[in-house]
Amino acid sequence: MLIVDDGRPATPVEVVAAGDLAKWRGRASAVELAWLDRFGFAGGANAFVFLPGGDGAPDRVLAGLGQRESIASLGHLAMRLPAGDYRLEGATEHELLALGWGLGAYQFTEYRKPARAPATLLIPPESAAVLDELAAVNLCRDLVNTPTSDMLPHHMEDAARRLAERHEARIDVTVGDELLRRGFNTIHTVGRASASPPRLIDIRWGDAEHPKVTLVGKGVCFDSGGLDIKSASGMRLMKKDMGGAAHVLGLAHLIMHRRLPVSLRVLVPAVENAIAGNAFRPGDVIRTYAGTTVEIDNTDAEGRLILCDALTLAAEDEPEALIDFATLTGAARSALGPELPAMFSNDDDMANGIAAAGRSSEDAVWRMPLHADYLAMLDSTVADIANAGSSPYAGAITAALYLQRFVGKAPWVHFDIMAWNTRRRPAHPVGGEAMGLRAVFGWLAGRFGG
Repeated sequence: MLIVDDGRPATPVEVVAAGDLAKWRGRASAVELAWLDRFGFAGGANAFVFLPGGDGAPDRVLAGLGQRESIASLGHLAMRLPAGDYRLEGATEHELLALGWGLGAYQFTEYRKPARAPATLLIPPESAAVLDELAAVNLCRDLVNTPTSDMLPHHMEDAARRLAERHEARIDVTVGDELLRRGFNTIHTVGRASASPPRLIDIRWGDAEHPKVTLVGKGVCFDSGGLDIKSASGMRLMKKDMGGAAHVLGLAHLIMHRRLPVSLRVLVPAVENAIAGNAFRPGDVIRTYAGTTVEIDNTDAEGRLILCDALTLAAEDEPEALIDFATLTGAARSALGPELPAMFSNDDDMANGIAAAGRSSEDAVWRMPLHADYLAMLDSTVADIANAGSSPYAGAITAALYLQRFVGKAPWVHFDIMAWNTRRRPAHPVGGEAMGLRAVFGWLAGRFGG
């Protein structure tokens, strides 16, 4: 964990890159060298060794950075070092190292005791902004990790209301049959079979005269696949299908907490894609909020359905930046794996800016093409468009092309994300994860100020 340094006693942590270890050894005492050699310390990332003081007792830590200082360099130390207070010495990228330490300290403890107390890193006051990023990422992680029994659409609304209240934002929620009266037919259709009625959450914050930024997050709180039911293995992690909603709520928290000079809107269509007598069916046709008719080819392609109504509503405001996050397709994972989010955009400057921000913050994204010819895969003989096609190819691209139809002329970026770490990595524990959140915030802060 991280706390702002209040001057308390703490164990010093000196850091050294692998390439600088020989120089460090040239200044070391014979006793220090003996300790390094005894433990085989070579300066690798997350490697550490305690070094003795004048009385022979261990009084400081030497930690390896790997080849360079990165978010992964100390990402395991919070759970490897003995519990206690530590203070970095000799770091140049202090904030990045501290963020990695904090991200690696995360544990989801709502339903069980923590495995152990993490080691605490004391950070200087000038690095306190790291705590804001950490809070945003961990809010996203907590929401994704929460089981559906406590994260149905009405629970998602509760989480959004808590966030709005915290930041004195305005919130409006359209629930159940009121969705039909307002024309949000796809959101209602996908969520109507659930015991928790579907809803559209709408948060607004900031000065209306500031540049408009709108975030849209897929909030499928559980996805059974509907009548095109998933397999047991395919359904096992579907509590995370609201990962897009978790991302925009975490990002909104960071924007509001840092008080970026933007007029922020957050839209979350929250549903459960359940199975009941009133579940929607393959072959049904729905008229969207935009007036476009959609033939249901597959009820398991439900995310794009709820997003299309929210994106159409968002585009009415003519925002200067429209960004959506969604755990949308397995095809994106097949293309890029689970750790690299796919990014689609109709605006090169926006996409390039976010990609650059991702590289500088070590929150990588990868741009994918909006290849217009593939839209033919969504042709329908009875409606304007189908929600999925029979082709097994280009699933992430066709999903993005479907969404693009509803964003109008707004500069738009779509993230197709996993929202889940399938393996433990430095700074990235197994479980819910924020992907692209910090990259987008970095671009927003650079583009709109703050």
